Amino acid sequence: MPDHAAPPALPPLAPQQLFDSLDQASLGLIWVDESATIRHSNHYFRQFSVAADYLHECFQDLSLERWQNLMRQDGPPELRQQTLLLQLTLAEGGQRSFELQFQSLPDAESKLTLMLLRPMDERIEREAVSALQHDVLEAVALGRPLPVVMDLLCRRVEALAPDVICSVLAVDEAGLLHPLAAPSLPSNFSAALDGLAIGPSVGSCGTAAFRGQAVQVTDIANDPLWADYRALALSFGLGACWSTPIFLNPQRVGATFALYYREARVAADFHRRMVEACEQLCTVALKHDEHLRQIERLAYFDGVTGLPNRTLFADRVRQGLPLAGRTGAPAALLLLDLDRFKTVNDTLGHASGDEVLRQAALRLSACLREADTLARFGGDEFVAWLPGCSASYAMQVAAKLLASLELPLELTGQDAPLLISASIGVSCYPDDGHELDKLLKHADIAMYEAKRAGRNCARFYLPAMNQALDTRMALESALRLALSSNSLALHYQPKVRLSDGALVGAEALLRWWHPQHGQVPPDTFIPMAEECGLVNALDAWVLEAACAQLASWREQGVPIQAVAVNVSPTRFQQDDVAAHVHSLLQKHDLRAEQITLEMTERLLLEHETRTVDQLNQLHSMGVRLSIDDFGTGYSSLSYLKRLPVSELKLDKSFVRDLETDADDRALSSAVIGIGRALGLAVVAEGVETEGQRRVLIEAGCEIAQGYFFARPQSAQDLQAWLKLR
Repeated sequence: MPDHAAPPALPPLAPQQLFDSLDQASLGLIWVDESATIRHSNHYFRQFSVAADYLHECFQDLSLERWQNLMRQDGPPELRQQTLLLQLTLAEGGQRSFELQFQSLPDAESKLTLMLLRPMDERIEREAVSALQHDVLEAVALGRPLPVVMDLLCRRVEALAPDVICSVLAVDEAGLLHPLAAPSLPSNFSAALDGLAIGPSVGSCGTAAFRGQAVQVTDIANDPLWADYRALALSFGLGACWSTPIFLNPQRVGATFALYYREARVAADFHRRMVEACEQLCTVALKHDEHLRQIERLAYFDGVTGLPNRTLFADRVRQGLPLAGRTGAPAALLLLDLDRFKTVNDTLGHASGDEVLRQAALRLSACLREADTLARFGGDEFVAWLPGCSASYAMQVAAKLLASLELPLELTGQDAPLLISASIGVSCYPDDGHELDKLLKHADIAMYEAKRAGRNCARFYLPAMNQALDTRMALESALRLALSSNSLALHYQPKVRLSDGALVGAEALLRWWHPQHGQVPPDTFIPMAEECGLVNALDAWVLEAACAQLASWREQGVPIQAVAVNVSPTRFQQDDVAAHVHSLLQKHDLRAEQITLEMTERLLLEHETRTVDQLNQLHSMGVRLSIDDFGTGYSSLSYLKRLPVSELKLDKSFVRDLETDADDRALSSAVIGIGRALGLAVVAEGVETEGQRRVLIEAGCEIAQGYFFARPQSAQDLQAWLKLR
């Protein structure tokens, strides 16, 4: 038997007792029928609400049509439950946000619905806005497209405030409006706004963008700002609109964020607080998208001239070559190099040099057909691809290109006009090669022949020009000998923490001293090593020498704890880099985190299974992986999520003009911001001035290297440099 007797059954409450109890409840209760008639309400609700017989009289946004739509939702009535956030019209005037829950009662005769109201206090509002901010910022961080982010923002706002319709319009550089997101607006209304020019009386959004300040229209039907668009808005049932401009920078509005209402009214306080948060979210999303598009543009177009870069040029040529092969059509490749351009940069400065490149690009482009492609490969080098072009026509085009440069250039800030010329090398398909690399190589040989001939002329490639390669072959043999006889050397460039100048590591750089040629530049022998198959052996030698030196420094008590080593894509594809690193760590008793392997973006973009497996093995060991010259090649952000990258290296081409070039500052800040958002270290290369250092610190960059701190130097000189600090 149980220890305690069951409690006696209590008599049921009388109906009046039940109503009296509910009338004193500390939350609002309303009983409503299908026609939205308020059948009964308790004291809590009546003390707040304006006197009303129907729901729409106290909740302006809960019309009879909307109420009946809610009641018609699928599912048994007893399981039908909804939650809304609505504005209650108060007895004392004004409105207040309430959380409204309602559940249909299983009463077949009256079909009553019980509604529960709770005031939406500031804490709940803050939590709702905070959740909104979190979801939108997460979408931005994950790289979602801008229209998707803005659509999410609008839908979340409308979920928090069902009485509003949310819209985001982009404003292009010409001042034209373009819909970005408006999930609840009719598509015909958004389409009518597409391409509309902003102005002083262009509704709420066009006027807000024009003025650069928020515009609140409480009655579209009678406001003069909507005079030309009133019929359009009223035909879609829009009664009021509050629009806020979103700035990309202090001088440019990039978008507008708007709340529409279906009746004439002012914005509620909660809506105003939401708009403040959404304005910041829109700014973040717009600037992030702008930076991404600028970085992506670098993958295909030259930042100075706007011409296609090497990647896009190669894509177009490689698409055209198979077509030429099938049809038997000829083609020509022209490699053009501006004569003595280095002197222009050295004497007039890089700004004038860039202006020369831009003007030259415009003149050269004007000489070519629409089907032709003109690209800038970097420096003073331009390349033209002429499909369907015979050898004789190619020489005519070369003559036109040279003639276009004969007129003096007028440069900003220069008193005297500048005269320039160019040297052009021409290779023809199929006679001089069937592949892009071969055509480029032969055009390059011909171009140097044009320079030797006195410049300002064009030369066709001839097989006899290959004699010029004899010197290169001799240099290749000498490099093989230097590698086998251990005649190479490593220099080390310090990597320092910008905040206090502390040494955090060093990058190992390969150096080669030739008995006859002296110091051979790395950009001469490294590409040669890649072409002749020596690069894997060079990489292995550098890695072994760097690890041995790191162990030697440890034994001598030299405070250099980490070394970065460059590894070519070829080595990852052909050798077992992970196994080699593992054996060296054991041999020299080094920790994995002391080694950083620097790779080019090309390696990551190829995404070969063998390469990915090795990267994952290295990462699991604790070896740091760095992307060298980030942003200068085919920069795709997706691999930063897929692959175990630890570090981005900001290329010196971005750092060089940080003090004077706003675009370089913006792009550098974008790279640094991406690194910070993804938890990656960012190392700036090529820092040469105090001004560059300050700009990088302000942008949030933590580590840098460059001549401002120290040049690359031998291990012994680096130790001496440390003692002098």
